[in-house]
Amino acid sequence: MDTLKQGDKAPAFTSKDQDGKTVSLSQFIGQKVVLYFYPKDDTPGCTTEACDFRDNYQGLKAKGIEVLGVSIDDEKSHQKFINKHSLPFTLLADTDKTIVEAYGVWGEKNMYGKKYMGTHRTTFIIDEAGNIAHIISKVDSKKPTEQVLDLLK
Repeated sequence: MDTLKQGDKAPAFTSKDQDGKTVSLSQFIGQKVVLYFYPKDDTPGCTTEACDFRDNYQGLKAKGIEVLGVSIDDEKSHQKFINKHSLPFTLLADTDKTIVEAYGVWGEKNMYGKKYMGTHRTTFIIDEAGNIAHIISKVDSKKPTEQVLDLLK
């Protein structure tokens, strides 16, 4: 699979959100989308990242930006994560890994010398026309909103 780059058409997807509703990227044509991929619900780094987006969500919405989080966790896991941390945005359940693979963020990881397959924390900023405006591959989970807004200045 080719690596996505800035200017590419964002791969289309349809998935289920935390409530089992169908969500497609095409629903967001006309607005910017922060599509962020994270490894696992309710783990320290992922919680920090999600809570930063939560705390800045109204400001992002005011700028016409929608936030969508994606992990391979299921709907029930997403629901618990959202309820526990009052997350106001949609989390997509990519249990069959079609979105993580389409975006090239599924791959080998290495933790404490152990190799395993997992989701690489990556954020894609998709423009109003559905193209990739920016890719953040070195996400700072403490301030992902700031990284997004710096690129959109």
